[in-house]
Amino acid sequence: MRAAPDTPAFPRLSRTEPFRRRVRAWISARVPPGLMADGDPAAYAEWERRLLDAGLVCPAWPRRYGGAGLGVPEVLVLEEECARAGVPRIGRGTGELVAGPVLLAHGTEEQRARLLPGIRSGRDTYCQAYSEPSHGSDPASVKTRGTVAGDEIVIHGRKAWVHGARQAGTALVLCRTEPAADPHRGLSYVAVRLDEDNGVRVRPVRSADGSADLCEVEFDGARAPLRDVIGGPGGGWPVVMTALAHQRAGRAAAALTELETAFRDLVREAQKAGRSQDPLVRGHLAEAYTRLALLRRVVADPPASKAPGAGAAVVALMRAECRRRFGEIALAVTGAAGLLGADLGEEADGPAARRQRLFLSGRGDTIGDGTGEVLRDIVAERLLGLPKDRSPAGPGPEVPDGRR
Repeated sequence: MRAAPDTPAFPRLSRTEPFRRRVRAWISARVPPGLMADGDPAAYAEWERRLLDAGLVCPAWPRRYGGAGLGVPEVLVLEEECARAGVPRIGRGTGELVAGPVLLAHGTEEQRARLLPGIRSGRDTYCQAYSEPSHGSDPASVKTRGTVAGDEIVIHGRKAWVHGARQAGTALVLCRTEPAADPHRGLSYVAVRLDEDNGVRVRPVRSADGSADLCEVEFDGARAPLRDVIGGPGGGWPVVMTALAHQRAGRAAAALTELETAFRDLVREAQKAGRSQDPLVRGHLAEAYTRLALLRRVVADPPASKAPGAGAAVVALMRAECRRRFGEIALAVTGAAGLLGADLGEEADGPAARRQRLFLSGRGDTIGDGTGEVLRDIVAERLLGLPKDRSPAGPGPEVPDGRR
């Protein structure tokens, strides 16, 4: 979406401006005719091919695996310039943002060679299956069983709040393969084919915003080859910690693009309704802009820490609070009219529908990547060096050394 000239720009990192100029020129020179005007499928396919050839699909991956080796600030620039030109920045979802980084960090070379090309091409799609009905933010409490049988692993259990399971072909499943081991050391991280013929049943869960992106997934004897256990049997804890860190960072980057577009829409709506001179409305818009500017800064340059996942916890916390608060601000600015006239079906689009979805889904964001309390514990202990919470109300689940 092209930003209107009367809407504010968000602060940029000066070091990315040379890259921005190169990307803008590259896009301008290579957009196929018909891509923006009428969404021609052939033009889309050609645009996808050009992005693949340039390493701009999965652009954060190393060059040897087909990416461009970009850092987070450069990926944000690519997102912005594609939006500015009105062309898609073709992404591969969980496969790109989670499965790929997990394979790069913990996979064998054989796994990388076999699985990464299918992600880049878009042939293979992924979702994550960690949470269960009996627990939320504590991966060490997983009860789903994985039993090694010859050269396969057989999985029984039920997962909750699985995002995108209806569209995915493979789930990244955290299961318990060593029941007698320490909770943090008896887990395995397995890529499992999502297919009813493989003993997998997917049930969509309708959310208040009209979407059904979340699902319950039941594994009843689902099988996966041992070669698809990432990190090896019993080595799942460090793998899921890596996965959660990349999940949090990836969702924050996606939310930033979404919220900046929504903010520009909101400013135009306030101007159109003649409310842009209202002091209360101006205060709300200033708060939203400030929160987004801070989120942009922390997404592009998260706090450094030797402790795993601490910087990503800051990013996730800010993303959740920013998205929740923006939904509230959007309806406060539009007033009662903002509650009317929007179809909230899954395919609904447009500024009003997007604002209502933000409002209705905002509270859920504060638990979706780990509850705010858990994330604050991670920040306090791993970034600030504060002592662990020993109070009865402070379980603090996400600690890799198993001391809780």
